[in-house]
Amino acid sequence: MPRFKNQVLLLTGAGSGIGRATTLKLAAEGASLFVTDVVADALKETLELAADAASESGARISSSVTDISDEAQAKASVVACVDEFGKLDALCNNAGVIGYRHTHEMDFDFWRKILSVNLDGTFLMTREAIPHLLKSRGAIVNIGSTAGLSGLAYGSAYSASKGAVHAFTRAIAVEYASQGLRANSISPASIETGMTKPTAMPDGADFSLLERLSSLHGVSGPEAVADLILFLASEDARHISGEEIRIDGAALA
Repeated sequence: MPRFKNQVLLLTGAGSGIGRATTLKLAAEGASLFVTDVVADALKETLELAADAASESGARISSSVTDISDEAQAKASVVACVDEFGKLDALCNNAGVIGYRHTHEMDFDFWRKILSVNLDGTFLMTREAIPHLLKSRGAIVNIGSTAGLSGLAYGSAYSASKGAVHAFTRAIAVEYASQGLRANSISPASIETGMTKPTAMPDGADFSLLERLSSLHGVSGPEAVADLILFLASEDARHISGEEIRIDGAALA
């Protein structure tokens, strides 16, 4: 039997990259899956790509266009998931944004935008999901970054948000361990997604400072991270909690 038959999972950021790859793999494993993204067209494309795998495995997929940094929308997505499927077994907080600025030139709105999605959104989704996950003795998988473990030049807002996600995950793991809830975070690097494509850099940026976080194995596809998400969300990882697992091709080794 597929690992996720009769299991309900909620995944944010499903419209592209790691979120899309994870959706496709969960669909192939028969999950009951509720996926969200803030970009409606991207989410629709993911659902279309997952349709054949879901048909073969018996997976059920529902979705909502959701801005996880909005408290009401985050709450509504969890409510919709549980209303649709009757329970929740795992939450994967994958949605995130990145941007680069010289810190001394960074305006507060830019700082807040990065943290509102990456950190506030992770908190809001987790807060709403925990009561349901306690009933199922379920799992949380948060997507952090190696930038949260080592300095990312020109990405201080992103580094701060992802470092906080790791700390938040550890706190959740300890707080709810005795109630059977597991929580782990993943730190990807050099994964080919929309977030890693060339983007605007500040004037005078020293690219050698960015290369220091690069994988020694070269760039990998998002499927590598998706495989790890599925493992941590499954019973295969039943004794793993409070971990920060790097998937970075020895970048920080």
